[in-house]
Amino acid sequence: MPEIYGYVRVSSRDQNEDRQMIAMSEVGVPEKHIFLDKQSGKNFDRPQYLKMFKRLKPGDLLYVMSIDRLGRDYEEIQNQWRILTKEKGIDIVVLDMPLLDTRRGKDLVGTFLSDVVLQVLSFVAENERNNIRTRQAEGIRAAKKRGVKFGRPAIPLPENFEEIVQKWEEGELELVEVLEQSGLSRGTFYRRYRELCLRKQFAEEVLIPKNKSCMYS
Repeated sequence: MPEIYGYVRVSSRDQNEDRQMIAMSEVGVPEKHIFLDKQSGKNFDRPQYLKMFKRLKPGDLLYVMSIDRLGRDYEEIQNQWRILTKEKGIDIVVLDMPLLDTRRGKDLVGTFLSDVVLQVLSFVAENERNNIRTRQAEGIRAAKKRGVKFGRPAIPLPENFEEIVQKWEEGELELVEVLEQSGLSRGTFYRRYRELCLRKQFAEEVLIPKNKSCMYS
């Protein structure tokens, strides 16, 4: 007997899937047949989607809220739609686009219309994804010009960092002791050490004599 399934996807764990879940319930999808992924739609390597895909059989019906929940890459959406409808032999209903309902218009004209709508919508979905990336990049550039800092805040150095470094340079401390006393990872320590070397060299201070080069400069 044909089964009814629903596929729900949000792009990150911070997004709320409630609207999609409510829509699935309203069209009669059993809760146990709703599969939810919380990750990007840029490919189909998604655990719940793949789990659902294995269960689908000819005659089953799959609901998705919108075409971009299925994916955002133009070619992959087209390919996946073909696999689901032609190879798996299931029907698909896109809830926010009634024309994309493979149960209707299975004649030549209906199939042609659905194919055209699918191509247009999948192209729009991918184009919007590209536009979002462009807007994000533009926003980041503008924010940087305003002095906005991105990334993790710098790990504060201990007050005696220079003293620790000097003892390490003079062989009084091993690296593991330096890391323990400074509370830094190996990579962070080397980075902050290089910064210290440059500051001292430019300032021509006594801590790094002129005849001694920084080990990691």
